Amino acid sequence: MRFVDEFRQPGLISKTADEIRRLAGTERHYRMMEVCGGHTHAIYRFGMKDILPENIELIHGPGCPVCVLPMGRIDDGLAIARQPGVIFAAFGDMMRVPGTQGSPLEHKARGMDVRIVYSPSDALKLARLNPDKHVMFFAIGFETTAPSTALTMIRAQAEGIRNFSVFCNHVTIIPAIRAILDSPDMRLDAFIGPGHVSTVIGCRPYEWIAHNEHKPIVVSGFEPLDMLQSIVMLLRQLKAGEAKVENQYKRVVPWEGNRAALRAMADVFQLRPYFEWRGLGFISQSALRINDKYAEFDAEQRFVVPGIRVTDPKAAQCGEVLKGVLKPHQCKLFGRECTPEHPVGALMVSTEGSCAAYHSYEHRKAAMVTLTA
Repeated sequence: MRFVDEFRQPGLISKTADEIRRLAGTERHYRMMEVCGGHTHAIYRFGMKDILPENIELIHGPGCPVCVLPMGRIDDGLAIARQPGVIFAAFGDMMRVPGTQGSPLEHKARGMDVRIVYSPSDALKLARLNPDKHVMFFAIGFETTAPSTALTMIRAQAEGIRNFSVFCNHVTIIPAIRAILDSPDMRLDAFIGPGHVSTVIGCRPYEWIAHNEHKPIVVSGFEPLDMLQSIVMLLRQLKAGEAKVENQYKRVVPWEGNRAALRAMADVFQLRPYFEWRGLGFISQSALRINDKYAEFDAEQRFVVPGIRVTDPKAAQCGEVLKGVLKPHQCKLFGRECTPEHPVGALMVSTEGSCAAYHSYEHRKAAMVTLTA
């Protein structure tokens, strides 16, 4: 299959790994953060850590939107859904994210009307089919999914659909990267830039990382050769003493982004003054809210929202893992109290969460080695 098989060719992977080893040498330790949760999943799925030299360390960043959502926002959304006649609609990866009173799936088992949808337009379709109910879509994601939420509200307004609203939890990637770079306990040499987000925002928003922070960043695709080539590009910059933004994922990511998607977002959303991120605290201008033009579709204006703030379980170390301070297996609960079947922290729920990815591939691989030893 074009764009898949050609990026998984064993011969090219072996040659690229050899080039990485040559460029990395042995004199220096490199710490590179992959920002996107999809990259984290790909690293473990394809076993890329096994072919990288020991002096290249991949740090997992906060690029999983489900994982960075604070527990209080889940409680707020479920509080709205408990009101009579409300249908709670959300993507499947939200269904098992725990709030203080359980996950949406557990609330469904208790009788709440909870529906899995594959897009915001599916939620709007539910509203059309259920005119006597109110459908609240629990919107989540980075700039990748925000345009589809925006376009759905534009359509809802055009069609005059009144029994539909959005509980908006869309976040933006640049402030999160800035917060990581401002963290005193974080030392990074370079970034593997997010592929999905960049299809919308492009590459230009990352230029401050290179110019102001002097950190190279390469926007990468998700196949093995994509990521290995991105590491080669980063190493070449570091060896030359350069810091610039490069686009490895040119077959998908335009440098200026998707202008139609950006226009839709600008029409519907505005930046919140601040927003809470799990593990990172409150970050200014790091999330989107629905603007006054589309206020009729804003669940936070149509309903009374408790505004719950919840501290994560003390034993769970999601914050340290999200910031790259700890590896997933270094959390005290990993693989014991916290598993994909019974998650305590959000990093174990989503397939893009670093803990879930580590558990699915590295943890089980280690268990198989132990069993066969």
